[in-house]
Parts: sequence; structure tokens; C-alpha cells
Amino acid sequence: MEQTMTPGAGAAADPSLFHGKSAASWPSIIAGAFVATSATLVLMTLGSGIGLASISPWHNHGVSVTTFAITGAIWLILTQWISAGLGGYIAGRLRTRWIGTHTHEVFFRDTAHGFITWAVATVLLAAVLSSSIMTGAGALGHAAADVAAAGAQGAMESSAAVSPISAYSVDKLFRSTGSADGMPSTDPRIETRHIVANAAADGSIPDADRAYLADQVAARTGISKADAQARVDGFIAAVMQARAKLSADADAARKAAAQSSIFLALSMLVGAFIASVAAALGGRLRDEHL
Repeated sequence: MEQTMTPGAGAAADPSLFHGKSAASWPSIIAGAFVATSATLVLMTLGSGIGLASISPWHNHGVSVTTFAITGAIWLILTQWISAGLGGYIAGRLRTRWIGTHTHEVFFRDTAHGFITWAVATVLLAAVLSSSIMTGAGALGHAAADVAAAGAQGAMESSAAVSPISAYSVDKLFRSTGSADGMPSTDPRIETRHIVANAAADGSIPDADRAYLADQVAARTGISKADAQARVDGFIAAVMQARAKLSADADAARKAAAQSSIFLALSMLVGAFIASVAAALGGRLRDEHL
């Protein structure tokens, strides 16, 4: 008479039937991984649409940056949890039934199936996102190549394009007080931009550059030296303020990126746990109905 064992019976079937056979049910794992990956892509697309609909370039319209960041982090966590739960549950319900296996071993195998499903889905999603990023990077690379080709002739003719010396240093080398009629011989706006770029890199403007800019402003506008100096001081203060704002924005972006990475990593770990639990639940329900 044929003997049918339940998962918790603990009696062993014929060992020759299971010798050399893996306990992993790869078809169910792959199926659950594809379900989890598809669910993640759908939820991410939906979240992107909701996020774009909630922001606005107009002042006092749409959600704030902080609200958008918090909502986005919550949505990423929910996406990871929902997709991991679906994938793990599908893997548990579709896996091969283990006859004559102890209940503890069945539970371990089910949780392992859920964890492996989550891992495979994570790798698949990373491959999909990497492919998209590489495609976008390739398009940007072609555009950059076209721009570079358009200006290649001018760059080859200019020694500054390959020189390690900055344009600011070259300007200082040929700096003069003005032409014979008292007016500057060249347009000082280009040199002023070089001075500002050097100040943005160093964080300060030397006194010699301040005096030089005051002389240029006085010569160009006809105002007194004191008024020119005051105008230059105001201009430099605005430049430094803009530099400080850029630094603050960059630091805020760095902190936001760090927090997003931490939240994403934690959500992925919780997603692995949920996938394992969902697979155990799905496997138990399958064994109860068969």
C-alpha cells in the first residue's frame, strides 16, 4: 500500500528517491523573482508619475522639497515590501512539495526560497536599471561627442585648451593698467569672469585683484575710485554669497543622498525578511491544500 506522509510526520521516505536531488525549486524561485521585479517596475513607474504630478516649477505650487523627499523614501520602502512579499508568496505556493520532511526543515526551506527569490529579483532589477542608465549615458556621450567635434578645431588652435595653467594665471601675467588714453585696451569682462572663477575655487579674492577690478570699473564708468571700490566690494560679496549658497545646496544634496541610500538599504533588508516570511506562508498554505 502506498504511504503518503505529511510535512510534520517526521517519517522518512525511501532515501534513494532523494539522493543527489537539490531541495531548491528553481522554477518557483525564478517565477517569484520575475513577479517581484515586475511589481517593482510597475510601482516605481507609478511613483514617478505621482511624484511628477505633485511638484511644480511655479512658486508656492506643489509639495516642498522635504515633503517630496520623505514621500519618495516611503514609496520606495512600500515598493520593496510589496514586491518582495508578492515574489516570496508566489515562490512558496509554486514550489515542489517535500514528502516525508520534518516541519522545521520545511520551514527553513520555504524561508530560504523566499530569500533566494528576493536576491534573484534584486539582481534582475539591478540589471534592468543598469541597462537603462547605460543607454542614457550612451545618448549623453553621443551628444557630448558632437559638441566636442564642433569645437575641436578651435581647441586645437588654442594652447589654453591643453595647458595646465589656468586662464586666471595668464591674465595676471599680461595684466596692465590700461592703454595710452587711460581706457583699458581689452574688454575686462572676460578677465573678471576668470577672477570670479578663481575666487570660487579658492574661497577668497586677493587684495590685488580687488584693486585691479576697482581700477577697471573706475576707468570704464568714470566714477571715483572710492565708488568703484564700493561697487567692487558689493560685487565680491554677492559672488561669495552665491558660492556659499551653492556649497550649502551641495551639502544638503549630499545629506539627502546619504539618507536615501540608508533608507533604501534598510528597506531592502526588510524586503528580504518579508519575502522569506511570505514564502513560508505560501508554502504552508500549499501543503494544507494538497
